[in-house]
Amino acid sequence: MSNEQFKKMVDNPLEYDESKEDSLRSLAKEFFSKKMRWVIVNVYVWFFVLLVPIIISVKQFFKTDQTKFQIMYAAIFVCCTLTVFSLKVFWWVMAQRYSIKRDIKRLELRVAELAQKFDESKNA
Repeated sequence: MSNEQFKKMVDNPLEYDESKEDSLRSLAKEFFSKKMRWVIVNVYVWFFVLLVPIIISVKQFFKTDQTKFQIMYAAIFVCCTLTVFSLKVFWWVMAQRYSIKRDIKRLELRVAELAQKFDESKNA
């Protein structure tokens, strides 16, 4: 979002619809852009790389009879599953990045507006 668009949004609050701003659809639209392609590809590649040991460890866990190997396959399964969950959290944080930047810009403009009003009241 450029500064001109943001100032237009702040100057004309009646024309701006805040209900569309933080919807799941708008987050997905911002996230699935060309700028974020590296994140999408990276997360999907790591997901499929980790899916293979998850499936193999589950298969081997039920196939083996020795406790030592069952513990090893269970540990592999847990570690890979936790890594997949961490990837999902990373994905969600990256998706929220643009809405956080937008809120920070809004706060910066509001602080600048209040500082200007303060200076005007101080000089008067």
